[in-house]
Amino acid sequence: MGGMAAGAINTIVGAGSLITFPLLLAIGYPPVVANVSNTVGLIPGSVSGAFGYRRELEGQRTRLVRLCAAAGLGGLSGGLILLAMPEAVFEGVVPFLIALACVLVLLQPAIARRLLRRQAEAGAPKRDVGWGLLVGVYLSGIYGGYFGAAQGVLLLGLLGIGLNEHLQRVNAAKNVIAATVNIIPAILFILVADVSWQVALLLGTGSVIGGQIGARVGRRLPAAVLRAAVLGVGILAIVRIAAG
Repeated sequence: MGGMAAGAINTIVGAGSLITFPLLLAIGYPPVVANVSNTVGLIPGSVSGAFGYRRELEGQRTRLVRLCAAAGLGGLSGGLILLAMPEAVFEGVVPFLIALACVLVLLQPAIARRLLRRQAEAGAPKRDVGWGLLVGVYLSGIYGGYFGAAQGVLLLGLLGIGLNEHLQRVNAAKNVIAATVNIIPAILFILVADVSWQVALLLGTGSVIGGQIGARVGRRLPAAVLRAAVLGVGILAIVRIAAG
């Protein structure tokens, strides 16, 4: 159920890891093991969500090749940083990363409004992918490869600023880029890190179903209820970690 919820939320809002990561901590997995297993497990859901938005991806191939290259390099950088730093460092920054993710989820409505304003700009010229957007996507990829919760919200903001596109086409591009950020560090984690395959398989199975559900309802479902649930889980996770 956790993987299904995360797959749907990742496709609609972009913060599914705020459901699954605290859940794995509550079960008793160490933070780094929980993080890498979560990243590997949610790959199928990311791909499923991107496929569900395939209609909105038409005509975006060239831009996505450039954006995914930057995102993939960022994801690899973030994964390497995670593995190179002592586990105690990650454990220390996890509450702050979850808090940052919660802030991004809170900012999501403002981001959505900005995208809708762009959508209403009749006849505005399309923007090509500039260096500023590529650098921003690379930096968001580092965050995603290191931790990843709410990286989709961050990507929505970056793409909304850097592109002049309809909201659903921006969300479709976000799903492909986020999937790339997940896949690259996941390959690294599979090769050299301690992955709990039981967790990864359970999350993967559920997230595929959730990704399709999210793609179907994401075109018409207000995200306020999902956002409130994500924030609640994030706050509970911070409280639990702070309590030791």
